[in-house]
Amino acid sequence: MWNAITLFSFSALDKIIVQGYKALQLEYFFTSGPDEVKAWTIQKGTKAPQAAGKIHTDFEKGFIMAEVMKFADFKEEGSEASVKAAGKYRQQGRNYVVEDGDIIFFKFNAGAGLKDAKKK
Repeated sequence: MWNAITLFSFSALDKIIVQGYKALQLEYFFTSGPDEVKAWTIQKGTKAPQAAGKIHTDFEKGFIMAEVMKFADFKEEGSEASVKAAGKYRQQGRNYVVEDGDIIFFKFNAGAGLKDAKKK
């Protein structure tokens, strides 16, 4: 099975980083927008809401769902639209355990943290 780390050519530094991630039980997921792609490091076994919280605490508080595609599927199909057309784009809930190399679009309720702020 492909994972995000194995898709790139390796230098000595790359190999050290890969082994370090494995030893520390770390993996990463991607987010993307029109201008950038970003990788986020998480502990292996992290669920979607907690992964969203790595981006911003409000994302975790107001988590609704994660729309997920595998990096390998994106590379194979060539675009997000093609991944969707192939039926490889999935909606995942709170119990989804993020996998190494997932590309995720988080949906969240931006007002979820406001109730707590009003109580103070």
